[in-house]
This record gives sequence, structure tokens and C-alpha cells, in this order.
Amino acid sequence: MTPSLSLHIIPLLIFHILLLAPPSPAEAGNGQWHLLQESIGIVGMHMQLLHNDRVVILDRTDFGFSNLSLPNGRCRNNPNEMVVKTDCTAHSIEYDVAVNKFRSLFVQTNVWCSSGSVSPDGTLVQTGGFNDGDRAVRALTPCRTCDWREVDNGLSARRWYATNHILPDGRQIIIGGRRQFNYEFYPKTQSTAKNTYSLPFLVQTNDASAENNLYPFVFLNVDGNLFIFANNRAILFDYNKNSVVTTYPQIPGGDPRCYPSTGSAVLLPLKNLRESKVEAEVLICGGAPRGAFTDSLSGRFTGALKTCARIKITDPKPSWVMETMPGGRVMSDMVLLPNGDVLIVNGASVGTAGWELGRNPVLNPFLYKPSNRIGSRFELQNPSSIPRMYHSSAVLLRDGRVLVAGSNPHTYYNFTNVMFPTELRLEAFSPAYLEPGFSNVRPTIVSPSSQTKVKYGETLKVGFEVIASLNNDSVSVTMLAPPFATHSFSMNQRLLVLEPQNLSKVGESTYEVEVTAPGSSVLAPPGFYLLFVVHREIPSHGIWVRMTTTGRERVYCMDNKGPRL
Repeated sequence: MTPSLSLHIIPLLIFHILLLAPPSPAEAGNGQWHLLQESIGIVGMHMQLLHNDRVVILDRTDFGFSNLSLPNGRCRNNPNEMVVKTDCTAHSIEYDVAVNKFRSLFVQTNVWCSSGSVSPDGTLVQTGGFNDGDRAVRALTPCRTCDWREVDNGLSARRWYATNHILPDGRQIIIGGRRQFNYEFYPKTQSTAKNTYSLPFLVQTNDASAENNLYPFVFLNVDGNLFIFANNRAILFDYNKNSVVTTYPQIPGGDPRCYPSTGSAVLLPLKNLRESKVEAEVLICGGAPRGAFTDSLSGRFTGALKTCARIKITDPKPSWVMETMPGGRVMSDMVLLPNGDVLIVNGASVGTAGWELGRNPVLNPFLYKPSNRIGSRFELQNPSSIPRMYHSSAVLLRDGRVLVAGSNPHTYYNFTNVMFPTELRLEAFSPAYLEPGFSNVRPTIVSPSSQTKVKYGETLKVGFEVIASLNNDSVSVTMLAPPFATHSFSMNQRLLVLEPQNLSKVGESTYEVEVTAPGSSVLAPPGFYLLFVVHREIPSHGIWVRMTTTGRERVYCMDNKGPRL
């Protein structure tokens, strides 16, 4: 080869190498928004992804008529309803992700500001609400034609703005709610049938005229106790003994983070699950300064908090580490992504939660990368064009997109002559890892099949394909529990990282990674999880797996007499 020819060929080769090498997510774009439905007929106040890839969406029943009729002339006749006694419109839907279609569901009682969890068998159990729904229990079994079943007075106390969490034995604990400084369990057993249990911490965190402790942030810790955060502080709570194990320090600054000064919170990904001691960290972001709620009621709107607080809740001497977001946020949702990043989406930069109390919508999501050093963890994402204010929500889908719905800061449906009209559009945010440029490094799971049952501590072999050369050191398997999302908090959201023990090539572009399933239901409560293979921070589409015990599983049935095992 002559020197002059090589001078032309070498730059060309370098160009092709650079062209074939995919960028990292940090070097790529900042996500894309896609409008899925111009109207789903209702406001997406509550959302839950189920293991049949349908998303159940709920709205309150006392907004008045929705924009979606019930099928076959069906109507809801409710003499206890405060707005419309006879209502032939839907207030709940089931959205089919695969075909981008939805069908109406029939809900009888008012689900406004209620809560929920998915039971181990995959049934969505939804509790409380307002007026005739405040002690109701509703259940929806995933199937093509299933609808809501309801039990009046299924709860021992009125639950409005409460928080639910699934427990290691498959029961739900339901904590707090307006003027409810206690908790209860569901389904009921003979010993807990009528009982509520006092929780003085909720009295201690209740601010006069503002509350600031509704929808408390609750996470199951790796020791089996519950981390409960309300207002500006937290406890570690033994719900079996009704006793406080640890009192955590107050967040620096002392500003409230719970409803109506609504911030958001996540339990960061749990790692090193085979170690004798597993660390757990909680991240709380945004909220409103103390006094902002009462100021907003008087027409004085205060800028939202732009700080996040992070704490290792398993440390012997835990302390908060403060971080600063690119801007202030209130009423935002925090969504765990399959690669362990956190998407902060929706909300406003001024005001608080409540009727007409938010201003200046934040259209740009923030991406938080927990493993980066402090000061380089936040990345600004591309904006939506749709304000998502009070009563909006967001959930992760199996394909890695984030579904976003809702926004209605009005006491009724109101589409004209208001600052932020009632929002019925449904959209999805595609994080940068879904860009076509990553297709050759994106894993595709080939085994096991979706809906596979996995036992605790079981060795699990996951087969997957990758077109590009595999970077063995950047492969992991993650399991995510889809949450019940409402009012800026995703109940039961949980991501577990399963580190590879063996990784082998089994065919052309085909590999098998061996991991160990979580060792107990304290780490991963029983039920359905999304399982992903992550390569170079790029996740596969998920498959459904079901964590089960080796013995008899709890199966919950419910009829008009209530739940039973």
C-alpha cells in the first residue's frame, strides 16, 4: 500500500468504526414523547400496570360525567353520590398497551384519592376513597372481560389519602389517611378482622391547617420493617409489634415533602442481594416550603423545593445527604427505570397540590443516575408539550417506555377558560435507551418464557441475544415490581439487581446468564415482577416472572361477602 493511499483509507476505517460503535445513553439524545390517545375519556388519577400488559386507570366519580360512555347502555345508579345520582359514563378504564386501545370499566363507589396494591396472584386490590368509597375494597382480576368487584365496608376505618404496601406474607398494610392516625391489614384474618392499630407518628407529623403527612412514603426495608416518611421525617417501624425501631433525623431545612406539599420518593435499586447485609437507600425529591400550602390558598404562590434528600436507611447512624435538582418541582412522579436510573416527571415549579394551587408546569423530566458522583447525577430530558399538574400519574411499561396520564386541578371536568384544562390525553416518554442507535447492544430475552414462576433463592438461567460484541462486565439482570401510582407516589415500586454469577456464549449472538433469585419475600414480596437484561445501561424489553414460595401460596378470592384465603 502506498503512503498516499493509506492516508485516505485509515481515516475512512476510523470513520466506519465510529459509525458502528453505539453511543452511551449519556451521549445520546434526551428522550422522546409520543401522543398515544387524544382522549381516554377520564383523568389518569391512579394507574397500575398488571401482568397481562394492561394498565388500569381510575378517576374519581364525583367530577360529574366523564367523556367515555359505559357500554350497552349500562348506568351507575348511586343515591349516595354527591354530584350525579345516575351516571352512564365510565370512571375507570383498562388500557391495552400492545394494541393502544382501551375499554371502560365499571366502578360503583368513589375512588377519589384512594390507594392500592397488587396481591400475589396478580389481582389489583384497591382500597378506600371518598364519601361512599372511603371504606370500600375493590378488586380487579386481569382478564379480557373482567371488571371491578366491590365490597362495602371492607376496611375497618375510612381511608382517604392513605398508602398501601404489600408485605412479605402477601397481605397489604394500609397506613394513614385524612384524620386516620393508624393502620390496618388486608385481607382480614380472624385476629385482625375489625382492628386498627394506633400510629402516633402520624399525629406527630400532622401540621395544623396543612397536614403535610398524607400519602406517607412507605417502603419495606431489607430487615422486614417498614420505612415510613411523613412531612419532613421518618421512622423504621415494626408493624408486627407496633413499635418504632429507629427514629431518623429530620430532613435538613425542615420543609415538608408529603401531600399537599407534595414531593416524591423512591427506594433506590437493591444490590448485592446475596450478601449477609444488604444496603437500602431512599431518595426524596421536591416538595414545597413550609407555609406554601396556606399561602397558595390566599393567592400567594411560592417556588417549589429544588432539593433532594438521600439516606441509607440501613446504616447504624443514618444521615441525609442533600442534592440539588436542575429546578424546583412539586407534584412530580419518580419512576424507576429498568437500568436503575430514576425518571422525575410531571408537576409544577410553583405552588402546591390541591385545587388550582399549582403554577408554572415543569415540562422537562429530570433523569437521576444514582451511581454517578454527587453533582453529576441529574440530566435534563426533552419536554412534553402537555402540562401535567394535580392528579397526574406515570408508570413504567414492559417495553421500557413511561406512560403518562392525567391532570385536573379542578373540582369538576373543566376544558375551557381555565389556566390548566382537564387533561384526557395519554402519552408516553421513551428514554434515550430506546433510541434505534442502541438496537445492536440491546438484549432480547429468549428464555425463560414470560409468566415463569421463580422460587426464592432459585438459580435462574436467562437466555438472551445481542447483535454487537458483548461486554461481559456490563451485563446485569433486574427485577421490577410495578407500582400503584397516584398523587406523586408509586406504592410498592421496587427494583432488585441480580448480579451475574456465570455468563456464557451458547450460540451466534446468543448468551446465557446465571443469577440467583432474591432469597426471601422480605427482599421481594410475592407476586409478579418485570425481569430485564441490561447491557451497557441498555435494557431489554421485560418479561413477567412470578415470585413464589416453595410451600402453599396465598390465593385471595373475593365475593360480595368479602375476601377469603
